[in-house]
Amino acid sequence: MSGAPNEIKVLGLHGKGTSAQIFKSQTAAFRHRLPEQFNFIFIDAPHICDPAPATDILFTSNHYGWYHMPATPEVLRSAHAILDAYLAEHGPFDIVMGFSQGCAVISSYILYHQREKPGVELPFKGAVFICGSVPLPALRDLGVNVTKRTEEVHQTSIEQLGKRTTELLKLAQNLKNVGPGAGTKVWDDKTGLVHDPGEKLRTSDVYGLDFTKMAEDLLVQIPTVHIYGAKDPRWPCNRHLEYFCIKKKVFDHGGGHEIPRFTAVSDKIAEMVVWLANEIKSG
Repeated sequence: MSGAPNEIKVLGLHGKGTSAQIFKSQTAAFRHRLPEQFNFIFIDAPHICDPAPATDILFTSNHYGWYHMPATPEVLRSAHAILDAYLAEHGPFDIVMGFSQGCAVISSYILYHQREKPGVELPFKGAVFICGSVPLPALRDLGVNVTKRTEEVHQTSIEQLGKRTTELLKLAQNLKNVGPGAGTKVWDDKTGLVHDPGEKLRTSDVYGLDFTKMAEDLLVQIPTVHIYGAKDPRWPCNRHLEYFCIKKKVFDHGGGHEIPRFTAVSDKIAEMVVWLANEIKSG
């Protein structure tokens, strides 16, 4: 473990249009349930961008992104360089934790590292992915067969998430609509979703990706935790990332592209983070 005796040091990478302050708030409910040896450090991404829905109403911080779209390999590598520099200066860290775009940085960082630096340990020992995915340009760059279906699922999920965030923004214009569970009706709308959460996936066809033929050096070796919601349009892409990982715990909270703060959800996430720390310690 890093730092002080028994300290578990966690680096948090926020989602696009938010900030370190916002991600700290988003994760407060489950973090407060963790043992005191957990030490979370949250950092701001380098690029100013438009705020995620309602965040400019609830928070006074600036709003940042880890990269500008499109997420080309070059753009992703620039984000990796920023992560590398922070880890080198402020590490070691035991765990990296991301939300949405923060996960895209972490997941692609891991895959490139495993491919390009075989035998070299990652600068962290475990990862927590919340609403996480792997950028398709990175997969193509690494030689993965990204099928037309995978492309279509990816594009449709982005479009549908955009429509729902627009609805959330409309809700947020009225402060009466801002609060716990305010966006439930938005996420309950299944219009345009390309997935059925009850469908049993085949390893040979996880929304177009064939994991029976995946290169072994792209299968994530460190233990991971995956948290996502069945009503999130990006759910199929969350599943892509899940299937890249070998030693993992998975929790579907049933909501949308969010971190619900209900007691049962917070308890479960905390339980999984403790599991991850124990896996790191025993490894």
